[in-house]
Amino acid sequence: MTNYHNHSGNKKVAILIENGVEDIEFTIPCNGLKQAGMEVVVLGSRMNEKYKGKRGKVSVQPDATTTEAIAAEFDAVVIPGGMAPDKMRRNPNTVRFVQEAMQQGKWIAAVCHGPQLLIEGDLLKGIKATGFSAIRKDMINAGANYLDQPLVVDKNLITSREPGDLAIFTTALLSRLGYGGKDAALPDEKDTSAEWWKLADAWGGSTKGEITRGLNTALSGERYSMEALEQYAEKESDPQVRSLFQEMISHRQRHIQKLETYLDRLGEKPSLVANIANQYAKVKSAFTGSDDIYQLRCALGDVQTGIGDIGNLCAMYTDPVATAIFKEIYHDLLKYEQGLAELYRGRIGTEVKAPKPTTGAAV
Repeated sequence: MTNYHNHSGNKKVAILIENGVEDIEFTIPCNGLKQAGMEVVVLGSRMNEKYKGKRGKVSVQPDATTTEAIAAEFDAVVIPGGMAPDKMRRNPNTVRFVQEAMQQGKWIAAVCHGPQLLIEGDLLKGIKATGFSAIRKDMINAGANYLDQPLVVDKNLITSREPGDLAIFTTALLSRLGYGGKDAALPDEKDTSAEWWKLADAWGGSTKGEITRGLNTALSGERYSMEALEQYAEKESDPQVRSLFQEMISHRQRHIQKLETYLDRLGEKPSLVANIANQYAKVKSAFTGSDDIYQLRCALGDVQTGIGDIGNLCAMYTDPVATAIFKEIYHDLLKYEQGLAELYRGRIGTEVKAPKPTTGAAV
């Protein structure tokens, strides 16, 4: 996929940079555009500075700055995410440059936290757009019609949510810049069955080995969680709590099936650690008590650990299929955290309110 033919007509694209950029959100669009034969110009705030990525993989000195850049000279502007957009929006020259590019009908492609810069420029009013979930409310308050989709294109604005969308995001930009045809080997941006990870890998994204490790990490967590919940359910005497445990177990089974199916589709198998994860849960549960409140608190702790672990996986890989599975697990865990917490607070509240037995006169 890296042997591209240039159908781009020497298109010129600006990609913005600031410290704290999400490395892969800079690298993948940059590499994709360059491999398509387009001229890429990196624009920062200060020309004599080397900008560092959030994860330490990117170190770039800009070709120029937004101060002297002329929007009319470019065909598109790419705004990567991470912590960089929060710095970009503080530079009035960067805000002006993007405003002018948008008004002139240039393609504006923003991913993840990138729309923060669009918010600052008042460029989202009445526009369909997406972005990272953490800025959803900010985008809505700025007048956007927020859509939780891998790719949203409205007028001359292209937006995506996270690293898992990057191959689709970059493909959408390339196709609108005139790059395509049978030699380009680019999938249709709406084709959810495409092997997007291969394209992302060709542009510097996650390899199959890295994605496999992520899937096995999630699989280990789900197998451990399912076994632990089964042990908690056996010891739990409260039917309401036990019913919630059983519901959580059925969701773990569904997640495990999806993870194993995708591993198989990649031609991979569950790792040794994933295969024995349930044994760790059995050993741990053998040393736990049988008090109902204790079971509830243990389950809540497991879920909260899972939220942290799977939340990290959601933002790590440039594969939309793996990311979608991780996000499903994440949202399930958030839901069950609330369910367990409500039951726990209810039980504790009942115990606190219960009258203490009379013990007789003090001596």
